[in-house]
Amino acid sequence: MATSIKPEANFEQIVRVSTYGAFQAREGIPVITGFAVDDLRTVEVKPWARLDCLGTYINLDGTGETNDAYVAEIEPGKRMAPERHLFEKNIYVLEGRGATLVGEDPNSRTSFEWKKGSVFSIPINTWHQHMNGSGTEPARFVAVTTAPLVMNYFHNDDFIFNNPFVFEDRVGGAKQYQGEGQMFLGYAGRTYAWETNFIPDIETFTTYEWKERGAGGATVNFELAKNTQAAHVSQFPVGTYKKAHRHGPGAHVIIVSGTGYSLLWPQDGGSHDRMERVNWGVGAMVVPPNDWFHQHFNGGTEPARYLAFRWNSQQFRFPLGSPMEGEMDVSVKQGGTQIEYEDEDPLIHQWFVETLNKVGAQSRMGEFITPTR
Repeated sequence: MATSIKPEANFEQIVRVSTYGAFQAREGIPVITGFAVDDLRTVEVKPWARLDCLGTYINLDGTGETNDAYVAEIEPGKRMAPERHLFEKNIYVLEGRGATLVGEDPNSRTSFEWKKGSVFSIPINTWHQHMNGSGTEPARFVAVTTAPLVMNYFHNDDFIFNNPFVFEDRVGGAKQYQGEGQMFLGYAGRTYAWETNFIPDIETFTTYEWKERGAGGATVNFELAKNTQAAHVSQFPVGTYKKAHRHGPGAHVIIVSGTGYSLLWPQDGGSHDRMERVNWGVGAMVVPPNDWFHQHFNGGTEPARYLAFRWNSQQFRFPLGSPMEGEMDVSVKQGGTQIEYEDEDPLIHQWFVETLNKVGAQSRMGEFITPTR
């Protein structure tokens, strides 16, 4: 029998909440929003009681509340509170040096050392604790996590932070944190991917030409700790810029070296008044909004390199993040998500030349753009 509800009954209004947003509000540290951050090394950090350090959350528009970032700073001679959690976390060390303890058994935990430029990831729900290795200088890192997705799904902090389950398929030995790994072909056989848990120095890691992305750029992908959230490094020469393309939310692009800028615009129109320009230097971070075209330009006098933490590893397919494999470097005219140089607005190259003129550099794009330009 159907339940009968009288129309004149007084019903309480449902209030829609973000579990993750409510969690952040309880954390008591700043939350930075917008398109980009000028310099992760200098953002203001405040005391963070839960992790016993200083910190700030960074929730940029392009995440779509699927993943997030935070900056943590460990004061000289101090250590953070230990933690474990059911969300993935990839870390890039911005300043300083230190060490991390990893492992469930207090009598057999693994430790590894890190420094400025190191990248690492702790396997999901594995006990770990970060320590500053200097008694005089702070250590600071940025972490990109999948916490928003996990928290908004489960709605239960205790389940996420105090779950005893051990992911045996992800937990390995000490060699995972010694910089060892293995290389394999990825991304439709046109790129390379290094599988590891720890990269000692992302600033000098070898990259490989990815000609389909344009202008002499080189890339290497990283598969970290069996995560769904992966990473890649891309470097492009002086006087060049990458082809525009689009993908899903949550790609945190962190500038490792060089200066330049990025253009971002919605895929339903690239008119000049709808383009967002983000100027960047070392330490900056930008997150392109979901399915927006974006294009990165080396506007300086040295090679530019960035690190991107993003959804969609080479091994584990996920509906967020990148399009189907083989589309990211294929022209939109052929069903892909990339705009070829010959199809871009001529003003894009003009703006680039004007930018280079200010620093005394010259465009090399004549080598890559058709002569009809």
